Amino acid sequence: MGWMNRKKTVKKKDMPVGLWMRCKGCDSMIYKKVVEQKLNVCPECNYHFAISARDRIRLLVDEGTFEELHTELAPRDPLGFPDYPAKLEKAQKGTQLRDGVIVGLGELSGHQIAFGVTEPSFMMGSMGSVVGEKLTLIAEEALNRSLPLIIVSGSGGGARMQEGILSLFQMAKTSAALGRLDRAGGLYISVLTNATMGGAMASFASLGDIAIAEPKALLGFAGPRVVQNTIKKDLPEGFQTSEFLLEHGMIDLISEREKLKDTLAGVLDFCGSVRDRSTIRVRREDIDERRSADPEPD
Repeated sequence: MGWMNRKKTVKKKDMPVGLWMRCKGCDSMIYKKVVEQKLNVCPECNYHFAISARDRIRLLVDEGTFEELHTELAPRDPLGFPDYPAKLEKAQKGTQLRDGVIVGLGELSGHQIAFGVTEPSFMMGSMGSVVGEKLTLIAEEALNRSLPLIIVSGSGGGARMQEGILSLFQMAKTSAALGRLDRAGGLYISVLTNATMGGAMASFASLGDIAIAEPKALLGFAGPRVVQNTIKKDLPEGFQTSEFLLEHGMIDLISEREKLKDTLAGVLDFCGSVRDRSTIRVRREDIDERRSADPEPD
């Protein structure tokens, strides 16, 4: 009867991997499939996870309308920075992009638009020479074609340190291009996502006629820890979040991801076409000429 005393051994089945993930916002374990169904948003705390540039295009641009531009531009290593070519190669393989931005033309709810979006997985969406050049070119496309421009920023890495001052030049270049678009009466909508920091936030990301952010996004130049260590003071609760910036007038509104396309469409409907806006836009030079021509009051 010794066989009756033997313990029955049950082979443990391997649990499938990748079914669960931990939320960075509330630290909860959440079912990955549910997160994906909610457009990569936590069902518990509404934390918005980063998504790829391609997913952004699928989310915001009408299906079958996007025409990608300037795909031939590729980064170089002008300073001979150690390990930079290897990091570029790794990022290119991981994202299937030459650099950290996609630009092109398309439609959003029937509105023709010029569109740009940074790739957060390509060296943290940092802005090097190619990123700055492509954003400048899409701003010029918007100007030449009289189209509204929408740029979605997820550039947590700011300016790309491996390109030194050449990377910093992109701040001035993109700002100048957006300035020309503004003077011509163009509409630029900046969409800020978690995280948008450094040189990106100090240039193109903060220059929109209308600034829209996703909830709880980290937005700023230097990070909260750096700021706190510099000023030696405690920071206000929620410092550098979308909600904090909205309260202090730095952005215009906050839109959840599932409503973002409708929000953008509403803005485009309200503002009308760029051609309509340009006919009523009074240039500063015209105002100065009129003032100089008017007789002095008695």
